[in-house]
Amino acid sequence: MFRKMQRGEKGFTLIELMIVVVIIGILAALAIPRFMRATTKSKQSEARQVLKQVYSMQRAYRQEYNAYWVPAGPASAVVAQQAAFGRIGVDIMGNARYTYTMVAAANTFTCTATSNILDDDATADTWTINETGALVVTSDDAVT
Repeated sequence: MFRKMQRGEKGFTLIELMIVVVIIGILAALAIPRFMRATTKSKQSEARQVLKQVYSMQRAYRQEYNAYWVPAGPASAVVAQQAAFGRIGVDIMGNARYTYTMVAAANTFTCTATSNILDDDATADTWTINETGALVVTSDDAVT
């Protein structure tokens, strides 16, 4: 049934192949979580970028009209309502992952970005920015 390898025959033994499979498994176990963190950070950059744009445009609007833009009712910008913040020149991308909401008065505003970017658990990824320009993550879905 089994024959001994003759001198000069080339090939791999089952043990050698299993060692290679174990090494690949260990490398994958180390690489996959890092890849997931990197993709989550890139998704979160959308929220940071849009919120900074909202801040800049609200500041410009205040310079021109001496008050922040106040939406009529609660303004919510999602993919279906890309131009909800159009009055201040902010259009949401067609493939946005976040829902953007703004609460404002003449002298204050707070814009919030909310999404469940990592998985379908109850924890949402939530970022806010206000009239001071303070960009804060209030709930980080990537951590939990």
